[in-house]
Amino acid sequence: MTLRDHAEGLAYRAAWRLVCRMPERAAYGLFDRVARTMHRRGGRSVEQMRANYSAVRPELSPQELDQLVGEGVSSYLRYWCDAFRLPRETPETLAERIRLTGHDAEAQAVLDRGEPLILFLGHLGNWDHCGAWATYHFAPVTTVAERLKPESVFDAFVEFRESLGMRILPLTGGDNVYPQLREAISRGGFVPLLADRDLTRTGVDVTLCGHPSRAAIGPARLALDTGAALFPLAISYEPIPGRAAHRVVARFGPRVLPPAEGSAQEQVRAMTQQCVDSLGETIRERTQDWHMMQRIFVAPRGDASRGPRLPGADASGAV
Repeated sequence: MTLRDHAEGLAYRAAWRLVCRMPERAAYGLFDRVARTMHRRGGRSVEQMRANYSAVRPELSPQELDQLVGEGVSSYLRYWCDAFRLPRETPETLAERIRLTGHDAEAQAVLDRGEPLILFLGHLGNWDHCGAWATYHFAPVTTVAERLKPESVFDAFVEFRESLGMRILPLTGGDNVYPQLREAISRGGFVPLLADRDLTRTGVDVTLCGHPSRAAIGPARLALDTGAALFPLAISYEPIPGRAAHRVVARFGPRVLPPAEGSAQEQVRAMTQQCVDSLGETIRERTQDWHMMQRIFVAPRGDASRGPRLPGADASGAV
């Protein structure tokens, strides 16, 4: 670990303790101010968010798009404030700040029968809140986390999430996660996975909000290989009257079943596309809660002249 990583880790932990102790309105007010500054200054991440939002909401004027990007940065910082303050939450307060909608009763019935459940999530809203809530009120969570730097911060987040009863598998730097996920499912596990962006270069081509993209195959492949139920889950925010904190809205899409025909590869692609289509509805409706600050849209393979030409995205479609 470098001296810089160590210093960043210490600063992160200090901020975590401070924000956790602040009154609610002061904490969220602080993060709102940081969001406004971040939006005003721009930078690579903010401009990539602008490019992604422009692709899914082409009807917006430049002024409307800029306002939406400001709301998106605010939502993203709200997620981090939520994350820092998660140690304050109890099973009761977690339940107060979440609302399930869509096909949640069908998903709950799967778990009530003792059967495994897989969720296909996107970078929407506050998935950490959902994971913490689910561990208390739904089923113990097994999931995969991208290994981030500094390492000490990643370790702290893993340690905290595991203290809530969640099992966190690092995407890289450890044992192959796929056999571990299969083993969890064989025991009737509950496996939510962020999959709207391919981080391993083994994903499949999909269409997201009318544009070519690549998504991870893990949820669909696990469902096909194990027979576990697969549901897409789109998460967004809604205000709570009189509160600085927001409520988390978890929208379950319809259960995704394997196509009756086609190779395993074709079935996985079709199932992944169904999940992406379900998430796309919420991305269009609640674009500001889509915290996508990385390149996600690509040009069709072999054709750099088609598809959205987005600022910050190269013509080759590499992500």
